[in-house]
Amino acid sequence: MSDIVPPEVRPKPVVPAKPPHVGAPSPSNPFPPQGLGAGTGGSGPPPPSAIPVMIGSHGVSHAPSHTHSHVGANHGVGNSVSGHGGVGALPQSAGPQGSAGGGTLLGYIGIDTIIEQMRKKTMKTGFDFNIMVVGHSGLGKSTLLNTLFKSQVSRRSAGWARDEKIPKTVEIKAVSHFIEEGGVKMKLTVVDTPGFGDQINNDNCWEPIGKYINEQYEKFLKEEVNITRKKRIPDTRVHCCLYFISPTGHSLRQLDLEFMKHLSHSVNIIPIIAKADTMTIEERLDFKQRVRKELEMGGVEYYPQKEFDEDMEDKSDNDKIREAMPLAVVGSDKEYQVNGKRVLGRKTAWGVVEVENPNHCEFAQLRDFLIRSHLQDLKEVTHNIHYETYRAKRLHGNGGLHPVAANDTQESNL
Repeated sequence: MSDIVPPEVRPKPVVPAKPPHVGAPSPSNPFPPQGLGAGTGGSGPPPPSAIPVMIGSHGVSHAPSHTHSHVGANHGVGNSVSGHGGVGALPQSAGPQGSAGGGTLLGYIGIDTIIEQMRKKTMKTGFDFNIMVVGHSGLGKSTLLNTLFKSQVSRRSAGWARDEKIPKTVEIKAVSHFIEEGGVKMKLTVVDTPGFGDQINNDNCWEPIGKYINEQYEKFLKEEVNITRKKRIPDTRVHCCLYFISPTGHSLRQLDLEFMKHLSHSVNIIPIIAKADTMTIEERLDFKQRVRKELEMGGVEYYPQKEFDEDMEDKSDNDKIREAMPLAVVGSDKEYQVNGKRVLGRKTAWGVVEVENPNHCEFAQLRDFLIRSHLQDLKEVTHNIHYETYRAKRLHGNGGLHPVAANDTQESNL
């Protein structure tokens, strides 16, 4: 293919990515003065040849439809212009497989505003996050959740009675809260599992939990196959399961291994060592190393899984997290005065164990990992991996689900 410049297109000097005087387009003038049209003195929209498009657009290079181009894609500006003889585009030789390389824009387009558009939409609609806590009684599950979200979000904080007896079987109890911070709204659902591991015979006590997780997948699947679907399907799927390990300092219980082995392919499990202040630093390090070895020998996969790393940056970040697992944490919703500052902590006879002090425990690392860096990834892995696995098995085994009317969808009472 010969690189011929169309007669109506002349190479122009490179314009800065976003001139400081460029403003948002108005309804009366959707093309603000910028790029090639700037300085012409005209008030109307620029001619098609002045609309900035990417060099190497499909109209000139005739690249195949799978070209990895950021702007001149099938639905981009480049195609709408270059489809008529390549007007407004400069030629560029194709790569080894016929795909155009990275293009140079001749002016500001505004594709970077998509992030702001997404942010505004998310702030309006909010989002859901569902977290499950599993572990036997007395490990501080409710206290840790209240510490994580700095509010009374646990089931016990929402009407739990002090004289409540330990149930004879595993129960599933969920409570939802609406949290808002910085204009961002989140519906937080905490799923508690009272009775787990508290019986003399704990055989198969993980089955009610696995059943609940699958029921939430089933509810979402039925909403998807409805003839008349809701604009936004309610998401009750469990995005994260915090599994509390007793700080014995010796080894995992067989129940711990069996639970994580059976459910690690259905939900994102994050193992944590509860009440880590009951161990010395040396005991804690030895116990963490022993637990990691037992989980590896038992074939237990926990989040973040290695096969889900998308690139080298993800792998580098997740390797640091995997090396720190299981995180040894301390929870407390009480404040104390330490060196003139109010801190969350647990007061002992010899001092205060500061919850957010990385020298005392790994709570800050858990909070940053769970909320500030991987919360969206937890939701995506739940939808793209665990839910899709359930969906494929369900549709394959049932020969496909038949569409149901909206009034036929039954809500779970769990």
